[in-house]
Amino acid sequence: MGARVGALLFVVLCAPAGAGQWEDAEAWQTDALQKPSPARLERERSGGVTIYDGLTDREVEGAFDTQFDRVQSMMFVNVVITDDEGEPLRDAVTGEMLSGDDCD
Repeated sequence: MGARVGALLFVVLCAPAGAGQWEDAEAWQTDALQKPSPARLERERSGGVTIYDGLTDREVEGAFDTQFDRVQSMMFVNVVITDDEGEPLRDAVTGEMLSGDDCD
């Protein structure tokens, strides 16, 4: 089981670097989330999970609304918290974007 999880994480985390058609990891994640390829859908049906890192709370909420049948195959980490206009909230002291992984 451990080797399977390790292999899955390797595929998920290394995919953006080997996917030359996407300019950056954010675009790769957005495409994987909103426009999954047939291969991704097959991996999800086989139990595969994709870890999405650094998306905004609005993007995550949108995924729950539009991709509900796939939610069991998604994990969101470092979700960026946004204000009413969709801009990232920042820590008053450090200036870093606020993020969270808790489930409300």
